Amino acid sequence: MANRGVGAANVALDSTDSHNQIVRVDANRRPLWRDGFLWLTLCFSLFAVAPFLQPGYFWSANDARHHIYFLFEFNRVWQDGIWWPRWSPDFTFGYGYPFFNIYGPFSHFVAELLLYYGKLSYTGAIKSVFGLSILGSATAMYAYMRTWTGRQAALCAALVYVYAPYHLLNLYVRANLAESMALVWLPLALWAVRQCVLQPSYAAIAGLAVSVAGLLLTSQLVTLLFLPLLGVYFLVLLVQYGTPDGTQDLMLPLWVRFGAWARRALAPALGMAAAMGLSCIFWLPMVLEYGDVRVDQWYDGRYDFRGNFVYFFQLFSPQWGFGISKQGPDDTIGFQLGAVPLVLAAVAFILLWRRLPKIRWELACFGLAGATTTILALQIAAPLWDAPLISAILRSAQFPWRWFTIATLCLSILAGMIAHPLLMLNQARNRLTPQLLALVAVIVLGSYPLLHIEVSEPVEGPIGLPALMRFQRSSDEMTGSTRWVEEVPMWGPIAQSYIDEERAHPDNSVAPIRSMVDYDDDLMDYTPGTGFVVDSVAHNSVMEEVWYFSGQADRRIIFNQFYYPGWTAYLLDGEHGARIRTLEIIPEETGTLGRMTVPVPQGEGYVLLRFEDTPPRTMGKIVSALTAFLLILAGLWSSFFSR
Repeated sequence: MANRGVGAANVALDSTDSHNQIVRVDANRRPLWRDGFLWLTLCFSLFAVAPFLQPGYFWSANDARHHIYFLFEFNRVWQDGIWWPRWSPDFTFGYGYPFFNIYGPFSHFVAELLLYYGKLSYTGAIKSVFGLSILGSATAMYAYMRTWTGRQAALCAALVYVYAPYHLLNLYVRANLAESMALVWLPLALWAVRQCVLQPSYAAIAGLAVSVAGLLLTSQLVTLLFLPLLGVYFLVLLVQYGTPDGTQDLMLPLWVRFGAWARRALAPALGMAAAMGLSCIFWLPMVLEYGDVRVDQWYDGRYDFRGNFVYFFQLFSPQWGFGISKQGPDDTIGFQLGAVPLVLAAVAFILLWRRLPKIRWELACFGLAGATTTILALQIAAPLWDAPLISAILRSAQFPWRWFTIATLCLSILAGMIAHPLLMLNQARNRLTPQLLALVAVIVLGSYPLLHIEVSEPVEGPIGLPALMRFQRSSDEMTGSTRWVEEVPMWGPIAQSYIDEERAHPDNSVAPIRSMVDYDDDLMDYTPGTGFVVDSVAHNSVMEEVWYFSGQADRRIIFNQFYYPGWTAYLLDGEHGARIRTLEIIPEETGTLGRMTVPVPQGEGYVLLRFEDTPPRTMGKIVSALTAFLLILAGLWSSFFSR
């Protein structure tokens, strides 16, 4: 293969060895944490963090209130000793909803640590996680690109990733915490799968396991969008580097190539298996119990994908606004890809395609993936969203423009290539040159006008249970229901009790209800000998113990919580509190709410109602714990034998 020179560097452009040598000099000189370019990347990323440092909170951003109350509910259950919350007792006006059983909890787990141990406020914890997601995504992209293209390209790619308009839209306008945090895991997964194929090691396998598991625990939606790209990237790497001598010699016997591919595929396969094992605590019950929640309300009305396609001109429009996205070309929300990332990516793609054929497969992978995911969000792709088979994959995004997550990732990688060693016309590839500084300035200043949030006051009032109820009613948000609910309620007695309590004591915070039991006068019968009386003995967010007396055999205790698998009722020994037997829970047969009813035997007794682990949840915990143990054991083994 012929070589060409680039200025004084005289670099062998088409040589695989020369390319790898350049990258190795840049990437392996020092550990990541001692790499000055990484810290420089983080410093330049602080401009994007700065809007979250100002006083106040951006309450009017799309999902800003949601994440406050997601954390509020997470903390409610955490305070009751549940380290992995699944049930949110106050959603849907106090009827409850298994929110964290079907929604990735990682972002709010981090926020809870800051809230509980860091003593931050709710708003401070959420804003801090947004800031951490920015720095984390910059670090992840830098780490990935450094091992492939060198430190200068890594710096540029990381900054393009941070300042990409769609990333800023997620941060400041949509305020989507899970999707912002998910951007941290995407470059890490690409780095890990590349290392698994090129240089298999324990670190690469563990990195793939942690990154994909982290992505699943953060956002299963982004996971579904990203896995096709990760799979294609793996196949590209396998074909490109999977032959015994690392060449693309198609004259090798088929069995030789297949054997080499199988060996190269072993490490990625182990990494993906470990990823599924680590995240099994979440995805196994989520998948098996998904049918027990109603999802129709997530795809109708304003959530209908048909009204959320992007017009071609919007990809280049400087329009940038706040509020909710509107149907049609007059949408005030900006869906631009960014002039700077587009130009840098196009120039780098063209130059490297000609000068470095060895990485054409990878360039083509990201170029085609970026173009495809951009087209899928456009109005011209609307027929595909109704096509058989493919529609199920496309609709997993819910909104067409969510495919810009992958487009932004690919665009950032290609744009960073503009600082590839073969395109930097000097030998100072490890220094901050004027040429590199100019690129950094263009990247940051190109998005600088977008770096602001709209601080406002919470229209529902101070954070608390009354404000949560008002938010649910005014926005029709966080009102999910289980499949036993025939009609989603618009209000409820628990919600009303919080409002009444606030009005009666406006200077005091409103405490959670003391009982889930429906004490409606029509249900209670105080007739001596034949009546029916219930009294709560103990209660928290996921448990209640009640004493009852029933003079008849056909009485039921009604609880103001939706039925969902995991709720279990026990008849207790009144003297020692021991469990005598399990009682049946019957979803309410009258009305439309699907509340829990527990038939009780005649006489006097105690009933314990608890939200417990189902078999899928228990199995998920066991598999995740076992996988983590095996990974740690393998790490110790690898460390011992590498000495």
